[in-house]
Amino acid sequence: MPVEDRYFEDYPPGAVYEYGETQVSAEEIVEFARRYDPQDMHVDPEKAAAGRFGGLIASGWHTAGMMMRLFADNFLPRNASLASPGIDELRWPRPVRPGDRLHIRVTVLEATRSRSKPDRGMVRTLVEVLNQEGEVVMSLKPMNILRCRSPNPNPPPLAEERMGGGR
Repeated sequence: MPVEDRYFEDYPPGAVYEYGETQVSAEEIVEFARRYDPQDMHVDPEKAAAGRFGGLIASGWHTAGMMMRLFADNFLPRNASLASPGIDELRWPRPVRPGDRLHIRVTVLEATRSRSKPDRGMVRTLVEVLNQEGEVVMSLKPMNILRCRSPNPNPPPLAEERMGGGR
């Protein structure tokens, strides 16, 4: 289903989606890091080569930004995404290097309709960012508030069904 047509009901627990591909360049790593995370492992190829990671690596926050672009473009519904109250368990288990190709795997963990506002629900997911080798380079558990297609989860029966008619 196109992302424009999705609502809360279209994200059942247990569903798994894979999206993307974005290529990471050394220039992009350095540009981001100079502006937001100016540590040697991100901005200085010579010092990075002599450091703990043996070469230039992307800032974790740069990786998060790339993940967010893939997540927003492919997973979040265009007309039904309302907000996010936050994320849990952000992890960077492996470095992202120049030349890596990243994609995301999104698993729906929970989908709970709001009791106080039945026109929306909370979808909690596990997002894994994977490199071209299938290795997880980042994981997180975001929560997203999504508009429901049907504001009433239990619509009343149609008049003819109440009267025993209908098909």
